[in-house]
Amino acid sequence: MLASVPPATRALILINIGVYLLEQLAPGPLELWFALWPYGTPQFHAWQLLSYAFLHDPQGLAHIFFNMFALYMFGGALELYWTARRLLLFYLVCALSAAVTQLLVQRLTGTGVPVIGASGAVFGILLAFAWYFPRAQLRVYFLIPMPAWLFVTLYGMAELVFGVTGTQEGVAHFAHLGGMLGGALCILYWHVRHRFSRR
Repeated sequence: MLASVPPATRALILINIGVYLLEQLAPGPLELWFALWPYGTPQFHAWQLLSYAFLHDPQGLAHIFFNMFALYMFGGALELYWTARRLLLFYLVCALSAAVTQLLVQRLTGTGVPVIGASGAVFGILLAFAWYFPRAQLRVYFLIPMPAWLFVTLYGMAELVFGVTGTQEGVAHFAHLGGMLGGALCILYWHVRHRFSRR
C-alpha cells in the first residue's frame, strides 16, 4: 500500500513507524531525550521542538495509527499538488508551531507535562488539505459525508473548546491548534511571496 504513496509522505510515515518500534525497546530514554518537555525544566532541549513529533505513545497503537492514517490520506494529495520538498517543509513548520504554542500555553497556565506525537503537524496537514481542496468529500466515521472545509472547521472548533474547558485530559489540544495556525501562516506567506514575485 505504501508503494503507491508519494515519496515524502511515505518517508514521514516510515520514519514515524521506525521510531515507534524503537520506543518498544527503550521508551524511557527516548521520551527523556526527545519528547517536548516544558521550557525551563532540566529535561528541555532545543531539538525537542521537532523531535517530539516523531514519538508516539508506546503503550498502544491508536495514537500512531490515526496520525499516520491521516498523513496517508491527506499528505499524499498535498505532496502531489505541491512538491515533496514543500510538503516536508510545511510538515516541519506545523510541528514547530505546535510545539511553540504548547510551550506558551504551559507557561501561561503553569502546567507542564512532556508532549509527544505528530498530531500538531497532522492538524496542519488537515488545514492545508481543506484550504486547497475545500469541496473534497470526507466521510466522518466512514459514514457521514462532509466537505473538507466544514470538517476541518468543526474539528478546529472542537479542539478549541476541549482545550479551554480542559476536556480530554492528556491530549495537547493547543498543540493541535498551534499546528493549524502555523500551517495557515505558512500558506499565507507563500501566497504573499508568490504575488510579489509576479510583479
